[in-house]
Amino acid sequence: GKAPAMRVSLRKPAVAAAALAAPAAVLADEPDAPLALDGNGMPVLGSSAFYVINQRTGEVLLERNATEVLPIASITKLMTAMVVLDAGQSLSEPVVISEEDIDQLKGTSSRLALGTTLSREEMLQLALMSSENRAASSLARHYPGGEAAFVEAMNVKARLLGLWNTRFHDSTGLNPANVSSPRDLAKMVAASASYPLIREFSTAHERYVPVHGRMLRFGNTNSLVRSPEWTISVSKTGYISEAGRCLVMQTWLHQQPVVMVLMDSYGRYTRTADAKRVRKWLEQAATQRLAAAAQGAGG
Repeated sequence: GKAPAMRVSLRKPAVAAAALAAPAAVLADEPDAPLALDGNGMPVLGSSAFYVINQRTGEVLLERNATEVLPIASITKLMTAMVVLDAGQSLSEPVVISEEDIDQLKGTSSRLALGTTLSREEMLQLALMSSENRAASSLARHYPGGEAAFVEAMNVKARLLGLWNTRFHDSTGLNPANVSSPRDLAKMVAASASYPLIREFSTAHERYVPVHGRMLRFGNTNSLVRSPEWTISVSKTGYISEAGRCLVMQTWLHQQPVVMVLMDSYGRYTRTADAKRVRKWLEQAATQRLAAAAQGAGG
């Protein structure tokens, strides 16, 4: 078969060095992410690849390295959710965590202990909201034909959506051979936004589920869904070392659906700070456009 695409860091050394030298507030998940503009009036972001588009009009608002093929980590789980829902399996059916769901690739831990039995619906929500890898793995195993058939269905769905730079090898995103481009991911986010359960589960703040007799709380990996300033209808974070920190969202700005894809950012909080910078920049640009239009109209 074709060798998986290898990750090439797109960040220029100078940018990485500047990021390290930047004040802590710039990299922190501050309420007020500082907005710096480059020589072209574009926002300076910590993500090495991004794509921001008005989903309604198709206007590309911002992009860099938009067609680069990169590992996507847990952004994968949006496709996992679509394949699960497309199959029409019962959401109340019990799904069990087994040895096969243990992450042998990255050695990540999970609070879903072996033998944990939850409904397919609960597993789906934990995969989307908390990026639970064992939940995503168990969903693939409990698919007709098992994990191999599930991954095949993911790749078929990618072709149907026109995601030509996208390949899947597992349902979790722990495999760095799961790759896509920012432009493809924007299409994937737009497609997933047509599923009411993906909208609901990916933006929920928290959920309590029973694990071996105790109620455990699982929270959303994207802190922005809890912010009253944001209207987010689809959200997914991702992280493995090969992918850097990633964030995709469908959010509403000025009554328009805007899809943001932020890939391969460095610091722990950079992806959310980048999202805030993009939003601030779009709001400033919209205000300037409105002001210019008012002046042009002659008052």
